[in-house]
This record gives sequence, structure tokens and C-alpha cells, in this order.
Amino acid sequence: MFKCKTVWNKLAPLARASSTLCLQNARKAVLRHGRRLDMVQKAQMSSGPTGGSGENTLYYVLVGATCLAGGVYTYRTVSGDKERYKDRMIEIASRPKQQPQAAEAVAEVVAESKEDAAAPLESIPEPSPEPVISEPVAEEPTPTAPPVEEPPVSEALVVSTEAEPVAEAPVIETVVEKPVVEEPVVEEPITEPIVGASIPEPIVTEPVEASVVESIIEVPVTEPVEEAPAVIQSEEPLAPVVESETEPTPVIIAEHVPEASSVSESAADPEPSSAAGTTAADLDVPENVPYLLIGGGTASFAAARSIRARDPGARVLIVTEESDFPYMRPPLSKELWFSDDPKVTETLRFKQWNGKERSIYFQPPSFYVSPADLAKVENGGVAVLTGRKVVHMDARGNKVKLSDGSEISYEKCLIATGGVPRNLQVIDRAGQEVTKRTTLFRKIEDFRSLEKITREVKSIAIIGGGFLGSELACAMGRRSTDLGIEVIQMFPEKGNMGKVLPEYLSNWTTEKVRQEGVNIIPDAVVKNVSYKNDKLEIKLKDGRVVKTDHIVAAVGLEPSVELAKSGGLEVDSDFGGYRVNAELQARSNIWVAGDAACFYDINLGRRRVEHHDHAVVSGRLAGENMTGANKPYWHQSMFWSDLGPDVGYEAIGIVDSSLPTVGVFAKATAKDTPKAATEQSGTGIRSESETEEVAGALKAGTAAPPPPMQQKEDYGKGVIFYLRDKVVIGIVLWNVFNRMPIARKIIKDGDEHTDLNEVAKLFNIHED
Repeated sequence: MFKCKTVWNKLAPLARASSTLCLQNARKAVLRHGRRLDMVQKAQMSSGPTGGSGENTLYYVLVGATCLAGGVYTYRTVSGDKERYKDRMIEIASRPKQQPQAAEAVAEVVAESKEDAAAPLESIPEPSPEPVISEPVAEEPTPTAPPVEEPPVSEALVVSTEAEPVAEAPVIETVVEKPVVEEPVVEEPITEPIVGASIPEPIVTEPVEASVVESIIEVPVTEPVEEAPAVIQSEEPLAPVVESETEPTPVIIAEHVPEASSVSESAADPEPSSAAGTTAADLDVPENVPYLLIGGGTASFAAARSIRARDPGARVLIVTEESDFPYMRPPLSKELWFSDDPKVTETLRFKQWNGKERSIYFQPPSFYVSPADLAKVENGGVAVLTGRKVVHMDARGNKVKLSDGSEISYEKCLIATGGVPRNLQVIDRAGQEVTKRTTLFRKIEDFRSLEKITREVKSIAIIGGGFLGSELACAMGRRSTDLGIEVIQMFPEKGNMGKVLPEYLSNWTTEKVRQEGVNIIPDAVVKNVSYKNDKLEIKLKDGRVVKTDHIVAAVGLEPSVELAKSGGLEVDSDFGGYRVNAELQARSNIWVAGDAACFYDINLGRRRVEHHDHAVVSGRLAGENMTGANKPYWHQSMFWSDLGPDVGYEAIGIVDSSLPTVGVFAKATAKDTPKAATEQSGTGIRSESETEEVAGALKAGTAAPPPPMQQKEDYGKGVIFYLRDKVVIGIVLWNVFNRMPIARKIIKDGDEHTDLNEVAKLFNIHED
């Protein structure tokens, strides 16, 4: 304040002289230019003697009051802090003596603080390097050691015991002290007495045997230390603690030792789920894979084979909910039922129509690598993770979550989840007794279960007249005589395959199925199903009642689209399934193939197909596009069905009985059967023998025109064309085999045809 007054006394005369000069100049200007009077502001500074102005006095008062208030506040704050510090030290010293050395050290600190609160705290001299478990002793350290720049690290282990019972639990503390030259460290009040000191360098504590600690300590200290530096806790009894060489920071290392019989939950690992929660099953789940295929069906296997063909070193992981490696589904409703092997449900091997035997699996287990070794294999490979289901997809983060909680990140992903069999609502609502006697046929387990049931019951009813229902009816019908069971097939259409075949051909097919020993009930709409007197009673809409022992529901497939919501994928409202483009791509790095894909056919528009060959073709194309091929889906997949060894057909495109159809038939010969076709091709899965050759070089047959059909129609073999605006969009080859490239080219060309008899000659159906 005095300095401000001195400066002001020096500057005030100059300011007053300046103000006087300005006022004189202003008066002169007014006399000369009277009109500028309003534009000149008069100076308000005093021109009298020093201190004679009221404005200066007010200034002095304000400045003086501010300085005085600041000084008073500073003095009170410093004094209050000093008094509080003394009071706290006295309070600590007045507590029950738990350690004579600690109490005397505190009293000594209080005495020193009275002399000079700002004096540096003297360091404690170096004690013996051996750990000491102390009882109350008279000897105490004296702060006489002078400060040094690089003193040796001294270590002292102090294990405190109480001289008399107190409410607090005892604590074990490992204290490491070292002479310091820094500012004094003032300890805040603590809930438990802890002896500690600042350490400027990393330290290593010496271990103490657990047996010694257990004999002294009964209960661990669980109360936290208030305003203490970082505390490192450990479950192990006084294990050595090694600090990394980082920037020196004050650290108190407190070892809280639990009872020998149990481990305190508060001292447990902060992340038990990452260590203890890991099971042996989680160890085989890779964290990251370049190619992730969701689903273990035909489409996934075709995609894996295609990826490996274009990228020989690719690492592919297939995740499937089933417990089996990828296998083909068609034999489950066809060839396996005709096997003579009593252990067919175990071996899953069957004889094809050509007499050759093969397994239902695409490849043996030795073909695949272990999921745990997928990242280690030198040339990559295909691994299958069975019994796991993908329950969540993070499309932005490129990772999925499995049913067991594990996560897998990927670079490219294929969704080939297929679908689940539909069931009738009347069966779902019928109760437990009905549902447990109903089979939804789809997997290997379903085949094994149904094959066993056929040997135990007297009657089986198959609901559904489509591909699956008709195939199962024919297969079981052939075994009905040997097994002594009744096989019933019922459907709402007028004949078998009524939604695919023209009515005349559907009726003819129905008679063929009856000849296989099946009781056909057409125009059957199920109204109610109940369980009475150890029988299932199926009540139809027209009042008929069918009694049976077991029901097989074959009424279609519901595509599996559970990942659409979490993955942000679009589901088609008309056809169902994931909506993809012509390249089978749902998003930038996600593809869909098989039954779950609603794709855009560049020739026929948007479609969804549920057949084996479509799974093969779409999976193959998706695998190629995942490796950068960028090919559109132009290849028309085919599908086939065999109603026994004598009747079979292949189809391509859109085959719907509601469309206009034109059929051209001829008399069948001995070689016009599925059995003969497989003998010629050498395989029972006809789509596997298919090629993508173009039929442009093929010419129409030169045989004579077909003779007029006899009065008694016999559709031995022929071609059925499905039309839309005079353009062929679908073709069924009835007992005509190995002609699919011709049918594919006709649909691809998309030309109008005025005479389909001429087009039928391309298939050479009139040859003997």
C-alpha cells in the first residue's frame, strides 16, 4: 500500500499538469470555433494542490481497503491451517498407543512443528535390512541422518499388534522409507494408523512367510484409507511387489492378508470373468477370421470350397448350430430310406440308384482343421465350429456374438442360416401330448428319430403334398409292408405337387404315389388335432376324422432371419429372407446364400428358392464374390425330386401351377428313369454333375413328330413349359435327364415362342 502511495505522489503532478494544459487548449478552441463546444469533453481531473481533490481521496480509500482485506484473509488462512495441523497431530498422539515408536514419532513431529512449521522433515536413519516383526520396544529411530543425493534404500517391515483391545482391526503394512530432500509431506487424518513415507524411486519389498502372518493376523482391514496415495493390494500374503521404472510418485504399499481359511471377496481379481470364467470350450473359438460363414449347410460348404479355390491360402470358419459337419439334406428324405443297412442311422451311408455307396457328409472330419489351429495352419484351411449359434451381429464393428458369449471378428461374412420347418397352428395350440408326437423334418436328428418311430408305431400321417411330403410318403410307403405300418398323406390340393405341376400331371403323380402303398387324402384342410385314447385325432374341415399314432408336418420352410435386426439387414416382405442384390450382397462385407437369400434374378426378378442346387450355386457365387469376383446371379439353379426309382423330374426357373403351361410328352423307355440317369452320370446327386455349359451349339433332334397321344394318357416322359406373356420362365423335365443346360439357355434368352413343339425337339424326347 505504501509503494502505491509513493508511485502516485510521483505521477499525480504530471497528470494534473497535463489536465490543465488540455483544459486551456479546449478553452482556446471554443473561442475560435464555438460550434465545436458539444464535441469537446471537459477534463475532470483536479488542477489544485496535491491531495486536494475528492476523487483522489476516494481512490485511496478503495485501494487501501482492498489491500487490507487481502492481507487479513491471507493471515487468517495461514494461521488457521497451522492451528488445524497442530490439533490433528495432538489428536493422533492422544489415541491409544498401538505402537510406541509411532506415538513418539508423532509427538516429535508436533514439537518440531511448534518451532518451525515450514522446516523440512528429517529422514529416519537406515535400520537393519532384515524384516522385523516387532513387539513394543524402547528403541526408536532418531531423525539425525543428513540428506544425501543417492542414499541406499532402507527397508523396514512393521507388523503391528494391539497392546489392549480396540474396535479397529489390526493391519499389516510394509513400509519403505528413504531420506528425502523435498518439501515436507503433511499427512491428512486417516481412519487407521498407517506408517508410511514418500519414496522417489521404484522399490521391492521383501516377502514374509505366510505362516508367520497367519499366526498374528486374524481379520483383514477392509476400510479404505482417506485421501491416501495409490494403494496396491494383493491376495498373496506379503508377496514381493515390483514397481516398474516410471516417474517417481509417492506410493503406500499395503498388503492386506485374509484369513487362511478363506479369501476376502473385496480382494478378489477385479476381472474374474476374463480368467476364471473362461471355459475349455471357449479356447477353440478364434478371435478373428478373414472369412466367417454362418450356417453349416450346403451353401456354406459350397462357399468355403469356392473361396479356397480362388484363394488357396484362405482361412475359413464355419459356425453351425448343429453338432454335425456339413452334409447334404436330399438323401434324408430319399435314398437313406431305401438302405438295407440296419445301422444306417449311425453310418449315414446309402446306395444311390446307380448302386454306388457314399456318405451323406460332403467331406470326412479329416478334411477340416481345428478352429483353434485355424490361424496357425500354414496354408489356411476350413474349420467348423459346431454346437454354436450366432445370436448377434455387429455389422459396423464386423463382429458377431455366439450363444456361449464369445465374440468373433471377421473381414468377410456369409449368412447361410437356411430356415426352420413350419408347423400348423392347430398343432401348436393342441397341447404337449400332440406336439411331442409331431415331427418337423429337417435335420439328421429328425431322420434318426423318425426312422426309429416307424419301427414302433402302427400308423404315420404326413401332412403336406409338396416335395418333402411326397418324397417321405413314397419312401415310407415302400417300407410299409415290411414294417407293418399305415402311411397316410393328406394335403389341401387336389393332387401331389399340386402347386408345381399342372393338374393333369399332378393327378397322374398321385396315382403313382398310391401305387407305392400310401393312403392319399386330397382336399384335406386340418381344422383340429387332439390326443384321445392313445391316438392322435386329426379333424378335417369337411368333418372327416383321421386317427394316427404320429404326425409328420411337411408344410414348408420359414427362413431364418434372426440376425436382421442386430445386423441392420433388410427382410423382404413378399418372399421372406434377407434382401440382397444380384451379387448376393446384403451390405458392403456381408453376403447371403441358400434358402435365406431373397436375391434379384436378372432374368426373372426377385426370388427366393429353397432347393439343394440353389444352395450349391448361390453358395459358390457368394464365395467367388467374397474374394472379389463381383459376378451377378445369372445362373439358373435347378431342383429335382424323385418319387421312387421310376419317377423323377428336374425343374428350373419359376414353376407355378397357376401359370399357363404347355406340355409335350413322349413314350418312356427303360432308360428314362432316375435310376438309369444316375447310372449314366455316375452320381446320385444330379446337381453335382451339372455344368454351366451353354447349349447354343445344340441342335434340335431330327426325330419324327410325336404320334398322337392314345386315349389312355401315359406321361412317361416330357417337357412342361411355364409361360408369362408368351415367354418361357420355367421348365420341368419329366423323366428327362441331363438336358438342363438347354433349359437354362431357353430361359436366359427370354424369347417369345409361337410353337413350343419345335422348342421341345431341342431335348430329343422322341429318341428311342
